[in-house]
Order: sequence, then structure tokens, then C-alpha cells
Amino acid sequence: MREQCYEVATPGGRLVHHYGPQVHILADPWTLSLTSALSSPDTKGLRFHQLLRQCYQALLRTAIEQLDAKVIQHPTRMAGAHPQRGLFNGRVIDPAQSVVVADLARAGMVPSYIFQQELLSVLPPDLVRVDHIFMQRITNAEGEVTGVDRSGTKIGGPVADATLLLPDPMAATGSSVIDALEVFDALPGGPPKKTVLCHLMVTPEYLRRITEARPDVHIYALRLDRGMSSPEVLATVPGSRWSEESGLNEHQYIIPGAGGLGELINNAFV
Repeated sequence: MREQCYEVATPGGRLVHHYGPQVHILADPWTLSLTSALSSPDTKGLRFHQLLRQCYQALLRTAIEQLDAKVIQHPTRMAGAHPQRGLFNGRVIDPAQSVVVADLARAGMVPSYIFQQELLSVLPPDLVRVDHIFMQRITNAEGEVTGVDRSGTKIGGPVADATLLLPDPMAATGSSVIDALEVFDALPGGPPKKTVLCHLMVTPEYLRRITEARPDVHIYALRLDRGMSSPEVLATVPGSRWSEESGLNEHQYIIPGAGGLGELINNAFV
């Protein structure tokens, strides 16, 4: 039996699930079309990178609800003719806030750059920073992930007054993300005031590990992948039989997934 949770329209374009209020999974036809095309074996090169950018633009424009907002009154071009009425009044992203984007190299390098470029449209350049953590999976002889090898970091300063955005494409096991969050928690001044994890695809295993270990973070994803679950589980509302759900194969790759995004982004299959 195939996955059924995306076959019906969902309220507000968000997936109905039982993973908890900190988990936000999109389920609208536009983003599902993007991830479907991105994960196709026929998609490569420039087309792949165009879709990756569109995916992360859509993801950020949802996750940005976690940033601070404020009410402003700002003159438009019509204010010259109508001084009292040519004013826009409404809630916008508060420009007086700091955002740090975490790049988990190598798969997160391009997504973090996309986030930086998008954020600079609404925030002052001095308040948008990109930090880098260099890591890779450690696997055993059977190909199972046993840990994370962190080879270095390039951190631009404290994060205590900032919102941390972490755009790591494929959220499989959670090992890399937990390790990265520990790096930021240990910085002088303490952890970020808010942490927002942004993924293209997540597994039930990842969601369980992160929500149990870090109930303080928010998780955003374009898609939930639980393709290794039984037909009976695939017919249920996601999270209602969480312990029976699975989106990882024996090598802990996401199923149905999109292949190794780090390899595809860099065209380096090692």
C-alpha cells in the first residue's frame, strides 16, 4: 500500500499529524510538486539547483513565522498625493533582530546561502550571519550510521540574542543536527533565543529523536517520508502509530527520499 497522507487536501497546506506542536510539515500541492521533481532520477544539473532554490525559498517563507514581527506605518509612493492615506500599516518582519544561519557542510552549504540571500531582503546585513560546521557521518561495516565526525567549525560569535536557522536538507537520523546544536549551546553567552530546523524531508525516526532530545526547537519540513512502514501504518494519520513508522532503509537513507543531496549538490559521489 502506498502513502496516503498526501492524497487529500490539508487545512492551511499543513500536514495533519500527531508529532507535536513543534513539528510543522507542509502538504500543499506546490511544495509537493517541487520535492517530487527534485527527487526524480531524471533531475540533475541546473534544473536540480533551480528546484533546490525554490524548495528552500518556500520553506523559509513558512519558517519565517518564528521570527519576531512588528507593526509599522510606512509611506508608499502615493503618500505625496495623499499624505494621510498613502501609508501602509501592518505587521512585518522586525528588522531589529539577529539571525544566524548554520551551514552543516556539505549538504547545507547551498541551502544556507539561499537563506542568507533571502533574509537580506528584509533584514539589515549586519544582523544576518552564516556559521559553518564541517561534519560527516560515521558508519560501521554494515553501512549503519554510528555517529558524527566533526572536523571543524567557523563560528562568528555568540548566538544568545539570535534566532538560529539550520537548513539541513535531509533529516534522517538526527545525529548531525544534535551535534550541531550542542556546538551552539556551548558558545559564550549560552544557546540561541530560538532554534528553527528547516528540512526538505524528514523521517519519523528523526522527529522522535529531535522532539525527545530538544523539545525547545521548531522543526519545519516540506515532506514527511515514512516509506519503510507497513501498509497498515501508511494508512494512518502520521504519528498515531509513531513507534511503528519508519522512513529509513538498512543503510539509514531516507525512503522514498531523494538520494544523497550532498552528493547531488556538489556532483561529488563520495
